[in-house]
Amino acid sequence: MNRHALLHIPESRYCFPVDKENAVIRFRASKEDSGLEFSIIYGMKYDFHFTRTCKKLEIKYSDSLYNYYEIRLKLDDVRLVYIFKIQEDGKTYYFSEDGVTEDYNFVESFYNCFQLPYINDNDVMPTVEWMRNAVFYQIFVDRFKMGDENKDKSYINMKWGDLPTPKSHAGGDLRGIIEKLDYIDGLGISGIYLTPIFESTSNHKYDIKNYKKIDKEFGSTEDLKELVKKAHDKGIRVILDAVFNHCSFLMEQFQDVVRNGKDSKYFDWFLIHGDKVDQENCNYECFASCNYMPKLNTANKEVQDFLIDVATYWIDEADIDGWRLDVADEVSHEFWRRFRREVKAKKNDAVIIGENWHDAYPSLMGDQQDSIMNYAFTKTCLDYFAKGRFQAKETAEKLNNILMRNMEQVNYMMLNLLDSHDTHRFFTETSCSKEKLVAAFALAVFFPGATCMYYGTEIATEGGYDPDSRRCFDWNEKNWDMDLMDSIKNLIHLKRTEILLGYGDVSISSKNDLLIIKRTYMEHSINLVINMSKECIEIDDAGQIIAGNVTEGKLSPMGYCIYKG
Repeated sequence: MNRHALLHIPESRYCFPVDKENAVIRFRASKEDSGLEFSIIYGMKYDFHFTRTCKKLEIKYSDSLYNYYEIRLKLDDVRLVYIFKIQEDGKTYYFSEDGVTEDYNFVESFYNCFQLPYINDNDVMPTVEWMRNAVFYQIFVDRFKMGDENKDKSYINMKWGDLPTPKSHAGGDLRGIIEKLDYIDGLGISGIYLTPIFESTSNHKYDIKNYKKIDKEFGSTEDLKELVKKAHDKGIRVILDAVFNHCSFLMEQFQDVVRNGKDSKYFDWFLIHGDKVDQENCNYECFASCNYMPKLNTANKEVQDFLIDVATYWIDEADIDGWRLDVADEVSHEFWRRFRREVKAKKNDAVIIGENWHDAYPSLMGDQQDSIMNYAFTKTCLDYFAKGRFQAKETAEKLNNILMRNMEQVNYMMLNLLDSHDTHRFFTETSCSKEKLVAAFALAVFFPGATCMYYGTEIATEGGYDPDSRRCFDWNEKNWDMDLMDSIKNLIHLKRTEILLGYGDVSISSKNDLLIIKRTYMEHSINLVINMSKECIEIDDAGQIIAGNVTEGKLSPMGYCIYKG
């Protein structure tokens, strides 16, 4: 037995309630110890020394090093205590807060058992239910569609369709999105995620001057309200981009500091090293190394008040459905706790999605964000579909590892994406393989959580790194591959309508170089099998085939198959 690999942490991602009566318990062990038998011994806190139940644990997930055992306990009494039993070669061991021991004194268990002492209603992380089967369409506003032909176009400095530069403006706006809502609805989309739309001098608007004013290049508050209302009429939700880590150098409050230095009432809104601002030498903290984006001091209560007012204002004013949080990992945790309370008080099913490219568990414990943009999933897809670094086995292990980072509720709200405005286009990364693109999108549909598609994916838009990933949408339908679009639409429809993909349990494995994802719910199952090898591979026990590249029971190279049963 590899004792160093054994791990359990109470009241964490290894032990959490999913509702008032049910708790999930996880236990980690080395893959080398697959032959050992693990059980949980549990009971009510105040009579555990007399009355106990023992249940065998089963392996639920496996990554490259560990097996993760998981059990869901339905509790008659929510004052839960427990330990683990390990059986190896006919010998019994116990695992408690004291680690591994050869015996266990149940009479004195109150000293060293694990516990979930009480399930309080407000300690259960709720799931934003509509996220389970959601499919988002991310739009970089300047490049999607220009709808207002009468606006001042003097700022536009590129022809629609030209390759973008860091400072080029193409003219896309909110009215263009309104005009194309029927198109977006026709794809089957249930959520729109807009990159920033507030007043700014850049094309991307991540340097905001005024958080309560829609940038005139994009339209007006009335345009946003119309967009949200018409989207809601079609059953489509709209979330905006909250840039609360930093602002524009030109924001009124920062300019007051530029003029007045330490005498400015806004001096402590920022993190300035010295008595006045020195832009040339950048003696203030900023986003990355961009001196035109000074960092906001989100530990300052006045800054918190200001930003929370912005967040709730747009819910009140335009009825938006949530926020994507730019650079969320560099913002004060205390601020995000306040932010969550006040946003959820305004709209309890508003979703809060952080931008965090790493393991974000400290922010996903129920008191801050609902989920994050799942760039760990993105990276795994790149390694498997595009780069050839992973085979099916390594991909299954990595996907399981990602699921073990968070509680079940968080996994069902993650924003699973192949690419975004901050990455290379996934299609380009696959050397423009439409087969790989569709197979990867199928995985994004099957993986627990919401699916996010970057605008233009459905027409195979190409692009390298920023700004090349932010090309204009090609509205010339003669250039569209309708077979590709139909494949994407069918997968979106499946995600939206199949309850198994929103609520189903998940199993991820590999066999014969096939990646296998199985979703199970109420004794029904739906399966995705992916073949990234160069050979046709026979599929075992394929039931009712819904979609894919299967001929005479064999899955084509670079293909996928979806079947029920």
